[in-house]
Amino acid sequence: MVLARFGTDGVRGLANDALTPEIALALGRAAARVLKSPAVIIGRDTRLSGPMLSAALAAGFVSEGVDVIDVGVLPTPAVASLCATRGLPGAVVSASHNPFPDNGIKVLGPGGTKLAEDVEAAIEAELHVLLADPHGSARPTAEGVGEILAEPELKSAYVEHLLSAVGPRALQGLRIVVDCAHGAATPVAAEVLEALGAVVEVIADDPTGTNINEHVGSTHPEALAHAVLEHRADLGLALDGDADRLVAVDHTGAVLDGDVLIALFARDLRRQERLAANTVVVTVMSNLGFHRAMAEAGVSVQTVPVGDRHVLLALDAASLSLGGEQSGHVIFRDWATTGDGLLTGILLADLMIRAGQPLAALAHGVLTLFPQRLVAVEVQDLDGYEASERIAKAVVEAEAALGEDGRILVRLSGTEPVVRVMVEAADEPTAERITSELVEVILAELGGSVR
Repeated sequence: MVLARFGTDGVRGLANDALTPEIALALGRAAARVLKSPAVIIGRDTRLSGPMLSAALAAGFVSEGVDVIDVGVLPTPAVASLCATRGLPGAVVSASHNPFPDNGIKVLGPGGTKLAEDVEAAIEAELHVLLADPHGSARPTAEGVGEILAEPELKSAYVEHLLSAVGPRALQGLRIVVDCAHGAATPVAAEVLEALGAVVEVIADDPTGTNINEHVGSTHPEALAHAVLEHRADLGLALDGDADRLVAVDHTGAVLDGDVLIALFARDLRRQERLAANTVVVTVMSNLGFHRAMAEAGVSVQTVPVGDRHVLLALDAASLSLGGEQSGHVIFRDWATTGDGLLTGILLADLMIRAGQPLAALAHGVLTLFPQRLVAVEVQDLDGYEASERIAKAVVEAEAALGEDGRILVRLSGTEPVVRVMVEAADEPTAERITSELVEVILAELGGSVR
């Protein structure tokens, strides 16, 4: 067993192995001690292990005298929104887009924001103390024990929050297919879109506990593209397991990732003079074509490391309004503290209505994507990555060969024992060749396999 530890998005690992009820219990206790809040909001996605880990996490909080408001199955951004409304910290039991055997716990600060790194470090340190000696300190007794309060009806507050982002019946006349990924959006997606006037077809909305993200959702939009064509829909919205990211499909079945969506929103907000400082924040994963398109549109781009935490920090540091990731996390800072797939989908549909054009026409020519190859290498010797001079040399040589007509990013995953290799080049064969060469070097140095 490998102990789950904090990465770029909380604690994540194989449920009941790397992430056990004992760890969840200790994490609840640790977070209670560091955050020092009288109450906390907990939500989860639809994984089989969710109720087990959620119960253990809640037990940890209440054992330290903190009341738990359990909202059940709701998207991560819904929990964040409720935390913002109530001024409370929160936690989400979810592994987002990961396959169903995994699970995770993401702790949110008061107001639904990402935890500051020093706070996260303090929780992790306390977690390891408690795991090493669970009985090493006194806990509240009698009336000092916290209470678990089930409040699934808080879903309606999140629904109202989404509806307030656009005008009443703003999506009247649109036919939309939404893919819930058998995940946390299942209880709310259709309700919200229909309340805004759209005609809605829903797929992947039958969670069994074991089918979350399985060949559906934002990481597998093929099923949605087929459904959009079948239903002759105007728009397809593919969410992931915890509904904090979105990939869209236009009426022709073409898939549009986060880079395209952020480019569309940036141009639209700039036209309305609502793009703060005419600047958008993206991560190092965004396509080189995105950067060139934004330069042509007069929009400045700030680049940060991978992870919506870094995007949010940059947005708040400069009071900016829009940022996100190629994977589909889009943060509208005036409306949310995290990526919100449903909010993004609503605002995208509203943009279509206001422009009076189909999404395919809006996206046509907005940016020219450089061919990009992305490979995940599951390695045996993760610690050897930083020390490998051979890998570093191979990357430098490949960057020199590409010059200004491409980019290379080789990085460790923040949530898995994986090295991710991303290569952009002027043509597909070059991107494929350089990617293969780098992967061969990584496998030779660290062992493992390509996913």
